[in-house]
Amino acid sequence: MARLLSVNVGLPREVAWNGRTVRTGIWKNPVAGRRRVRRLNVDGDGQGDLAGHGGEQRAVFVYQIESYRHWEAALGRADFVPGQFGENFTVEGLADDEVCIGDRYRIGEALFEVTQPRVTCYRVGIRLDEPRMPALLTASGRPGFYFRVLEEGEVAAGDAVAKVADGAGGMTVAEVNALLYSPPHPPEQLRRAIALPALSPGWRGSFQALLDNPADGNAGLAPAAAGHPARPGFTPLKVAAIVRETAEVASIALEAPAGQTLALALPGQFVVLRLRPGDGTPILRSYSLSGRASATRYRISVKLEPNGLAGGYLHHQVKVGDVLEVSAPRGTFVLEDSARPVVLLSAGIGATPVLAMLEALAAAASPRPVTWLHAARDGAHQAFAGEVRGLLAALPQARRYVCFSRPAADDVAGRDFDAAGRLSAAALAAAALSPEAEVYLCGPPAFMADMTALLGAAGVPAGRIRTERFEGGERLEPGVVEAAARPPHRPAHEPASGPMVAFARSGLAVRWDAAAYPSLLDLAEACDVPVRWSCRAGVCHSCESGLVSGTVTYRPEPLDGPADGNLLLCCAQPAGDVVLDL
Repeated sequence: MARLLSVNVGLPREVAWNGRTVRTGIWKNPVAGRRRVRRLNVDGDGQGDLAGHGGEQRAVFVYQIESYRHWEAALGRADFVPGQFGENFTVEGLADDEVCIGDRYRIGEALFEVTQPRVTCYRVGIRLDEPRMPALLTASGRPGFYFRVLEEGEVAAGDAVAKVADGAGGMTVAEVNALLYSPPHPPEQLRRAIALPALSPGWRGSFQALLDNPADGNAGLAPAAAGHPARPGFTPLKVAAIVRETAEVASIALEAPAGQTLALALPGQFVVLRLRPGDGTPILRSYSLSGRASATRYRISVKLEPNGLAGGYLHHQVKVGDVLEVSAPRGTFVLEDSARPVVLLSAGIGATPVLAMLEALAAAASPRPVTWLHAARDGAHQAFAGEVRGLLAALPQARRYVCFSRPAADDVAGRDFDAAGRLSAAALAAAALSPEAEVYLCGPPAFMADMTALLGAAGVPAGRIRTERFEGGERLEPGVVEAAARPPHRPAHEPASGPMVAFARSGLAVRWDAAAYPSLLDLAEACDVPVRWSCRAGVCHSCESGLVSGTVTYRPEPLDGPADGNLLLCCAQPAGDVVLDL
């Protein structure tokens, strides 16, 4: 019979790691005597990152002494102690290739049910002083697993582990682990896993995503920020027309060469332009597509900012007939297919992606209630006013609410704008937004932060507020104690030669130094480019990002590759010049 060899607990602590401070509960130590296990935890235990560990589905982590012996041999180590892998229960028996999801065990006074394999992250690598450990654990089929606590009670080292029920479905921990992390992902196996009643909701959702998206990549792991991948590379497109929308905003129509078809954009997506002003040194800028979806023409609308290098070039030097290098459309800020009311909320040039959404809704004569909410300084600074009126008129349930912060003398209330001042809680109340609405929000960062807070206070759930930002991506650095954010910058040391790595959203291009940076993730961090990551070993796909152009190699090889057009930053190195959607 299986036995409980050690009960291990530990409270979160802060540790130094790679020049940063990490808060983690990975350090667990054995305790003597009996210890009570409760619904969410073992008494005296805690987790530093509740988003990835702990909770009802992951109350108790279990690891086997047989796996300890495996890793001692594989790593040439003899210094392991109970709790070394962050487990609460060190057990004899209960192998991952024998224990099934839903199996129930009586240990001491408590009753447990197996819910999922362990999801490894970089912190187990810190604890073991082995950065490869997240990938090694997952690939080996020895991840360990979590218990849900069905009956609270006391346990102690030496207690027997008695199986009292078999899990429905008969899928082992090792099978479920491999099905998510390693190809292939057979549909019949995915359906079998989804049907497991004891499987944690997070894992069930990942398997459903894999089943719903059987194309390349791993939809069960890839973050939303990696959705809608696009073909890498730039296409030369001719400037077909330039239209002055306001004194500061110009729309540029870009056409494909005769006979060539462009990738059809989703409403709200953007393209990256590679511009060569002045001395020819390329600069990269992202611009939302502001026109109706077309297979032959893209339209971007560019605001002239003070001292803006790209905007100045496009406004003052580019002319009809010129050729610009343009990426395929990309981005996840897209209009979703839904029957809910839709609110298109923007300020200034932030109107461009939501204008494309309005174009799509009007083209489809959508029956959805549509509200156009916009903030501008005055009528002279409001781009697309006439275009928006025409599009709203084509929709059966559409209305407009525009705020001018400083209306001009010739701006007429009720005709040109609806309220003076900034968009505020009162303005949102006057616009009578439906609490069921899906909101698409774009504008300056401070505006988006204010609107997100006001929408939340108005009862719109955070999950139905979608935002677009171009000043840099979203950060995900689990466990890292936040330091003051710095804007992207060149690294402290940069070689004179080497592949050029361009971070398109951050407006930064630097030379790659293979001796200094194991991966593109490390380079991005050295430049304070916002990035997402968790395992840092090619397992979890949290770092999956868009590859705008170029190719990469992997060292180590990821367990499952990203979607075509994406890359995994944590284990990728450039094979030449690359442009990243970061």
